Amino acid sequence: YLAYFDSLTNLPNRRLLMDRLGQALIASHRTQEFGFVMILDLDNFKVLNDTQGHDVGDRLLIEVAQRLLGNIRQEDTVSRLGGDEYVMMAENLGTDQISAANQAEMIAEKIRHALNQPYAISHTGQAHHSTSSIGVALFCGQALSVDDLLKQADVALYQAKGAGRNAIRFFNPEMQAAIDARSAMEVALRNALKQDEFQLFYQPQIDQDGRLTGAEALLRWLPANQAPVSPAQFIPLAEDTGLIIPMGLWVMQTACAQLKAWAESTQTRDLQIAINVSARQFRQPDFVEQVRASLEHFGANPALLKLELTESAVLENVEEVIGRMREIKALGVVFSLDDFGTGFSSLSYLKRLPLDQVKIDQSFVRDVNSDPNDAAIVRAIIAMSQSLGMQVIAEGVETEAQLGFLKDSGCTNFQGYLFGKPMPIVEWN
Repeated sequence: YLAYFDSLTNLPNRRLLMDRLGQALIASHRTQEFGFVMILDLDNFKVLNDTQGHDVGDRLLIEVAQRLLGNIRQEDTVSRLGGDEYVMMAENLGTDQISAANQAEMIAEKIRHALNQPYAISHTGQAHHSTSSIGVALFCGQALSVDDLLKQADVALYQAKGAGRNAIRFFNPEMQAAIDARSAMEVALRNALKQDEFQLFYQPQIDQDGRLTGAEALLRWLPANQAPVSPAQFIPLAEDTGLIIPMGLWVMQTACAQLKAWAESTQTRDLQIAINVSARQFRQPDFVEQVRASLEHFGANPALLKLELTESAVLENVEEVIGRMREIKALGVVFSLDDFGTGFSSLSYLKRLPLDQVKIDQSFVRDVNSDPNDAAIVRAIIAMSQSLGMQVIAEGVETEAQLGFLKDSGCTNFQGYLFGKPMPIVEWN
């Protein structure tokens, strides 16, 4: 009995489920009727185990099993794979895919609703509330193996979790293709770090008199014998996987090395380099030490290193952020607030942050000569920044008309294709 059934819930275990799934695929191939596999797990189940004990957790697992059995047909299968993960399987949903999908969705929604009801399982008698995430995969015939079918449902489950939990998601081939591509890119990204496939491109920054004041260092991925990969593709993945932390450190060290190289020439020794610092990188406990060590190792002038932070980096735990920024400013480093105006811009935090510069986002600069709203926003940012004693730089300046408007409005620093595209250091003049 224990070879085929779960000892806690008395539901079929993985071995019996796999056998039944195999039989279901054979039958589906014969009848050409659809069926579904549904994988479910309980949101935040670990918290219950950790706070109230495994005996209470076991009571919840038993109660969930009973509710699942009460919300499917007698001929369908409910199994427990282990932990808080359950798998349901249903057959004979008809030969129409849309109809089968609708039936599966109705069953999944019925189950989700049933599992959302309170549970009387705690020692205190207080009601416990739990939610579930559900992934669904349809099958028809034997085009897929049992393992592939379960994998599809598992992919859908993680999509449900990614949607905020307490949700239902269906698998589709596009979803799998996107996940496969993401996995391949993550492997390539890790290799790129080891194989020095990254390079910094520098985009000029100038003042109102047309003098070069420095550059923004922009990360580029140039795989060997392949087309460059867009930052819009690899930066979000680097954020999600944590690779942004070693990548960000490499950017900082490379920029400091460049500042030291520029210090050797009278023409470049006063130029600043601005680097982007992600929220995840900035929140690392040793980030201040990373900045200090990079400056000291390369002998770079701290006043010429500018750290660009986004609003997402400074809005969370503002007190901690301010403290960290002050530590870094004590080293002599400069701060710029990137993409200002695109998020939850607020004077209440802006006036408290030890910023030196505010950067006007290119989305406002683009239509500044044709959109009165953008023009008003740009003027307001400039006036506000000046009143707080901060320098202003506008990015994405591409035309003389944009430059003229910005100058007339009091902007003193600029960056954009009008002055130069990002370029590798070998092309820097």
